[in-house]
Amino acid sequence: MLFKKENYQIKTNSIGFYQDLEHIDGIGISSVSANLYVGKKRDEIVIFYFRNGANHASVYTQSKILSENIKWNLENSSEKIYALLVNTRNANAFTGKEGFKSINNIATILSEILSKKQIQDEEEPKKIKNKNLLFASTGTIGETFPEKKISSVIPKLVENIKYVQNKYVWMKAAMGILTTDTKPKLSMEECKIAGTPVKIYGLAKGSGMIHPDMATTLGFIFTDAKISGSILKQLLKKNIQNTFNAISCDGDTSTNDMVSIFSTGYAKNSKIKSYKDKVLENFDKSLNNVLKNLAKSVAADGEGSSKFVIVKVEKCKNENDAKKVCFSIANSPLVKTAISGEDPNWGRIIMAIGKAKVNVNLKKLNINLGPYKIIENGKLFQNYNEAELGEYMKSQEININIQMGTGKKEFEVYTMDLTKKYIEINSDYRS
Repeated sequence: MLFKKENYQIKTNSIGFYQDLEHIDGIGISSVSANLYVGKKRDEIVIFYFRNGANHASVYTQSKILSENIKWNLENSSEKIYALLVNTRNANAFTGKEGFKSINNIATILSEILSKKQIQDEEEPKKIKNKNLLFASTGTIGETFPEKKISSVIPKLVENIKYVQNKYVWMKAAMGILTTDTKPKLSMEECKIAGTPVKIYGLAKGSGMIHPDMATTLGFIFTDAKISGSILKQLLKKNIQNTFNAISCDGDTSTNDMVSIFSTGYAKNSKIKSYKDKVLENFDKSLNNVLKNLAKSVAADGEGSSKFVIVKVEKCKNENDAKKVCFSIANSPLVKTAISGEDPNWGRIIMAIGKAKVNVNLKKLNINLGPYKIIENGKLFQNYNEAELGEYMKSQEININIQMGTGKKEFEVYTMDLTKKYIEINSDYRS
């Protein structure tokens, strides 16, 4: 059944849509508490179970220090994945051989229990192996991985798997993967592949340690489309560039960054031969929409943020130069604190453009903040009104638009302001 728009609620906000996800075939979901947060009763362990397996693809952090779960995924993933297990509170990074061994031990327990579930629930049960499992971790780096606590709740986690989802199941899962986030992040799209209706659902977490060098957070995309892993990989790499690779909160890249897509194949669409296949055009666009909405949600929920900021650089020599200027502005502490203080100090934007190390045509440089023109053809706009701009700076969404005058390429980045609350959150992170 194709869920129509009226079957879920959409609440508009400054960054796009907040959506209530419904059912998608081939997935089972469960979340439980393993008491990883001392004194806080909340779920920290989430499983996404693919009862008939799922084709998959992932992109990972480019950090030179990888968490043990990323190492596991790179070494052990197979063509078909039967479960993704996610934990929060502990990153399992810089934990060495013991951290990797803990994953293997958990995988052994989980694969055995899921294999029994296959016998219980399926007409043609599959034996699930350790290599059929992926892991995602998020939380504090360098602490001993809580293997025993997680292992102890695996039976309950599997027992509680729901094959039929609703908005509460998805919301519970989205809440279960959060760390310093203040809100869950969910997105969905419906489209068609050669006339066959398909769904694309996504959820993410991310609030700090956010800067592109792959994906900057945890993001999980689920679809009932029938698409091979190799094509999923190409689609994900293509669409990550202007979504999760176009956000920044604080300029830091995690050891655990991971965005994955899983295809259950239940939609039974016609066979796709290439990621450039014309029948994938709608799917490609819808996937980008889901990723972009999640990416914006991450940026808007940056630690301590009070404002969502969009930086767009146009008329640039090439996309790489446009991206450099975007991130020079988006990552500037001086720009971000001025925005937080609602100070129309456009000189800081000038500074950030200059330090990006790209060619600037000063005679053609234009700068706008929202609807207000500041710099026109390299000079202060003759009707510039600082009082009007000061009022604009009180907005919850700030748009910075730069026209470089050196070409025709553009790029857009999503970020947030830098507040005192950011320092409070990160100074008290482990307490």
